[in-house]
Amino acid sequence: MAKVKLGEKIPDFTATSTGDSEFSLSENVGKNIVIYFYPKDNTPGCTKEGEDFRDQFEAFRSNNAIIVGVSRDSVKSHDKFICKYNFPFDLLADEDETVCQLFNVIKEKNMYGRKYMGIERSTFLIDSNGTLISEWRKVKVKGHVEEVLDALKNI
Repeated sequence: MAKVKLGEKIPDFTATSTGDSEFSLSENVGKNIVIYFYPKDNTPGCTKEGEDFRDQFEAFRSNNAIIVGVSRDSVKSHDKFICKYNFPFDLLADEDETVCQLFNVIKEKNMYGRKYMGIERSTFLIDSNGTLISEWRKVKVKGHVEEVLDALKNI
């Protein structure tokens, strides 16, 4: 499968989503899309990032954007995460890593000397035509959502 590239259209994909539905990129043409990848539900950094997107949700929406979070957790885990923190956006369950592979976010990580493959915190901004216009990799949570919102406002 081809990887996404800046300035190019994103290949259509479908993934299982919260709310007993599926998310399809092609069904959201006409909207700007923020897709953020995070390692795991209910962990401190991932919770903070989700809360930051939640707190700026209306600002994104007023700029014709939807927000979608993606991790390898199950829909059941995502549903609990959304409920606990009142996230107003969907989370995609990418348990088979199809979407993660498309966006090339699975990287070797090292925690306490143990190496493993995991999601590198990353965010992608796709314009209303389906073209990737900005990407952030190796994201640090603090200030990140504001940076994405600024980029969105400059489309």
